[in-house]
Amino acid sequence: MSRNAKINALLLFVVAALAVLPLALGLGDHKEEPFTGADSEAETAITEIRPDYEPWFSPLYEPPSGEIESALFALQAALGAGVLAYYFGLHRGRRQGELRALAQRDTTTSTTSTAAKTSTTTRASQSTENRENAGSTGSTGSTGSTGRSHPSGSASEASAPERT
Repeated sequence: MSRNAKINALLLFVVAALAVLPLALGLGDHKEEPFTGADSEAETAITEIRPDYEPWFSPLYEPPSGEIESALFALQAALGAGVLAYYFGLHRGRRQGELRALAQRDTTTSTTSTAAKTSTTTRASQSTENRENAGSTGSTGSTGSTGRSHPSGSASEASAPERT
């Protein structure tokens, strides 16, 4: 089992434990509504401390029942999860695309550099061959068997006949 698989299994176990333990241990049994949201818990605590407290504002929309409120909350959570999943998927896709582009560029660069090395080697061997041919015929500026003038000679020397 890989390290990532172990971490995922541990996280799954922790999430399952967080969901099951409150039910198994009977947490909240002494309350009228054992698993109400934090908003209603805060409201209850505030009214116990200061019974004359009045909220600063009221909600824009008050759902007609608790089931609709729960459904709207679940819809909000699903939309948020969808936005996050889209963002992370897009980010991962872009990163993978960049890595593929870099790998492809490196492949073409290595192919191009291999071809450039080959052509450089070919040009160097031709240049060496030209120098050897020029050296075997005599003076500078002479043409070898390839018909090209020696790099150190001028065009007028290359076309002029040899004098001894």
